[in-house]
Amino acid sequence: MIFDTIIGPARPITWVFRFWPILLGSFAASLAATWLCKKIAIKFGIVDKPDNLVKTHKEPIAYLGGVGMMVGLTVGVFIGIGCLKDEPFFAPALQWLLGILAGGAIACFVGLVDDLFNIKPRQKIFGQMVAAATLVFAGIQPSLNAITNPLGFKIPVLPEYLLGIAFIIMSVLGATNSLNLLDGLDGLCAGVTGIITTAMLLVAIHLATWNFSPHGDSVVIVICIGLVGSVFGFLPFNRHPAKIFMGDAGSMLLGFMVAAVMVVFAEKVPRWWMASIIIFGLPILDTAVALARRLINHRPLFVSDRGHIYDQMIDRGMPLKKTVAVCYGLTAIYALIGVAMSQIRTRYAAIVYVFVFLISAWAVWKMGYLKMEGLRGAVHKKTD
Repeated sequence: MIFDTIIGPARPITWVFRFWPILLGSFAASLAATWLCKKIAIKFGIVDKPDNLVKTHKEPIAYLGGVGMMVGLTVGVFIGIGCLKDEPFFAPALQWLLGILAGGAIACFVGLVDDLFNIKPRQKIFGQMVAAATLVFAGIQPSLNAITNPLGFKIPVLPEYLLGIAFIIMSVLGATNSLNLLDGLDGLCAGVTGIITTAMLLVAIHLATWNFSPHGDSVVIVICIGLVGSVFGFLPFNRHPAKIFMGDAGSMLLGFMVAAVMVVFAEKVPRWWMASIIIFGLPILDTAVALARRLINHRPLFVSDRGHIYDQMIDRGMPLKKTVAVCYGLTAIYALIGVAMSQIRTRYAAIVYVFVFLISAWAVWKMGYLKMEGLRGAVHKKTD
């Protein structure tokens, strides 16, 4: 049969219910911390001011939403550590969880510094690389030989380790900057991340029932539930009209955490990592379109503009709330495809993924999203 048994024999599906305190704790902590961060931001003037070019909101909006989510996620992860303390794999799970949380804190801090002082792109990239290094130090490593073995060759230990580090860095840079680019409308980045993380959680639960990776499965479940709780604790303040923005602190935090989950999925075989790439499809699509559009139209690659997919929807007359809802729908479609294809053999799934890529590229070209004109050609000194 092409499809595997969805529920494995190693653990009952009810095993995941033990983690419900993570969702409650991360949501409550994020909700309270975001409220407090909004008050602090307003008091000290830490706000995002409109510029009528890229930033089209009508009045200054508080920053620091990313810090609120970081607090919620931290609470959730420590609750998760408590849920795992009696498991035989507790020690390696603890090491991975603390490493991922440390990397998230570094990414959030770098983003916060950029929110406050508008640092240069290379400084942000360096900070993201430092965050990525925490995954390496925690012992999280992708299995690249799982990709090359079916092709008939094996990578020696040291080259595989070094290539694995490069893989981790590229994953972190790609995911953090993709979500940073997507953070352009009220509720968009947080809601999209919530959908993506929920889909990855479903994949992790499936793997846990098969005991695919004793501590890896649990680590992903803890991170995903904590991330979902913290995102939905932030969203009541960020939905339109937004009372607070996540800023780079939030988008870089979310991007790093999603990247960490994707790297863990690559621990043994490429199948689950490939599925996570498709689940993350909308941020990847928007980033690819932004870079291709700027390249085609001879615009600076790393300078903000109003030509993202969601911007173009609004420029063509679609209301903001509907635009966000459409983006949620597109995210859900990519997520459903990724989850479904994770249940079939890799070679069959790969064919589907190629078709998804081609159809997405065709739709972007057909709808004219690679053009730049009017407000979509506006540029701003601050990088995305």
